Amino acid sequence: MSLDTSRKLPMLEKLLEDTFVQILPLWTKLGIAMANDPGADAARAPTATAYGSDFGICLAWEKIAETLMTRTERCLIVCDDPWLFRHLAGLSGINAGHPPILWPQKAYHFIRGTLARLKVALRVAVLSLTAHPVRIRISSNDSVLLVYSHPQSRADSYDAYFGDLMTKMPRLKRLLHGDSTGNDLNRLLDDKRTAAIHAWGNIADAVRLLFVRWSPKMEGEKERFRWLILRAAAIENGGGGPAMIRWQSYCQERWLKHVKPACVCWPWENHSWERNLCRSAKKYGVKTLGYQHTAVGPHQINYSTATNPDGLSSIPDMVICNGPAYRDEIAAWGVPAERLIIGGALRFKKFQKNCYDPSGPIFIPLSADSQVSQRQIRAAEKLAASKNRVLIKEHPMYPANFRETQYMSRTKQMLTEQKGLSAVVFCTGTSGLEAVLMGVPTYRLILDDKIAIDILPLDVKVPAVTLGDIESQIKLNVAAPSAEWDQIFSEPDMKIWNFLLFDDKHANITST
Repeated sequence: MSLDTSRKLPMLEKLLEDTFVQILPLWTKLGIAMANDPGADAARAPTATAYGSDFGICLAWEKIAETLMTRTERCLIVCDDPWLFRHLAGLSGINAGHPPILWPQKAYHFIRGTLARLKVALRVAVLSLTAHPVRIRISSNDSVLLVYSHPQSRADSYDAYFGDLMTKMPRLKRLLHGDSTGNDLNRLLDDKRTAAIHAWGNIADAVRLLFVRWSPKMEGEKERFRWLILRAAAIENGGGGPAMIRWQSYCQERWLKHVKPACVCWPWENHSWERNLCRSAKKYGVKTLGYQHTAVGPHQINYSTATNPDGLSSIPDMVICNGPAYRDEIAAWGVPAERLIIGGALRFKKFQKNCYDPSGPIFIPLSADSQVSQRQIRAAEKLAASKNRVLIKEHPMYPANFRETQYMSRTKQMLTEQKGLSAVVFCTGTSGLEAVLMGVPTYRLILDDKIAIDILPLDVKVPAVTLGDIESQIKLNVAAPSAEWDQIFSEPDMKIWNFLLFDDKHANITST
């Protein structure tokens, strides 16, 4: 069916984002209700994780549909998602046609999920055997950094999340998260102070992964959202995510039980595996330190303690923040002040404000979300077609394919290594914040079917652009933002880190 695009609902991108913010309390409420379902501790939707689940977007579409029904003009909603269609069709005031056939999608996700779990089980079973010898690298009473593998982490103990903390503190050990596989895993294990969580898994645990599924129970308020919850479960069960989360939980439980480290510190986002980690650590008397993962912002409701069914029992003993701005945001999400402390930014260095050049290229850092990065590439193509020079930087962990042209080219240099940029167009990730602090005009690309997760502090505002108006907005040549590094971040305080990691009794530290 061909539709007249000129009759598309205007400013849908902004409407979707504004509505998404409005439904966050509802997502929290439903998340708590879903948290007690079998297998929910290995799912993303119950934790209200905006990066890992589009359940919140579906709730936003419902609210938009209800808003449209209050208008005098008739509106056509085109929806080919069989679950979302059935949910919207059940709303009072909507006249719906025949719903899309459901069983092909259900069959697809069922088969895909079965194969994905089998693949995960086989892979981690092998990894548990090959990684077993590195168990001896971590001993009882060690202080340990539990980290994701990252291309910028190195075998000389430098870590993409914790910088040179291990170099400054030779007693620290590093433990690689269950997502670590392949070359990154082998490369980082060359560091004799690094082990892999896989080493505490076993074949029996791997076999159990074949049966990991989130099985929602429709009761209470969940019944009204039956189709959306069933959709979320089908999609999540249709991949290897739940199996990997459960594997991480199996391994970290056994590691904490048998090794009993003094403390464990990790990049904290309050995801399901992290909540399981906190629960297990309390059981075995291990101190937990959550180092705030990069940035927070208004959309990442997973940071809220309101999404934890057991409240503060599944958050770290102390959350270490990288500066005052995000400390305040995490406090607003419900973490008590006495469990917050500013340890400083280990990942962000002060940026030189000599990067702006009105005649320079436009820099576009691609998102970790492949669907979002494709939209960014389309935005780059539109700018290049108008003879704007564009540099595209792929995400270090998620490469993307695109054709380079006279005006659009790939760069391997990170944003902080660039010189002479006229603008930065970002969608998700921390590059937008870096651009602001570098004094470069910064634009946030928002989409009409996805949420561009906003990670900027509440008092840092940049223009929002769409695929429809990006060329005209760039031509306006807005002034560079004025935020200062010290307003957002703090310099690392090694006295605080020593006190927290090693219980240095000579340091007199209080939470801030």
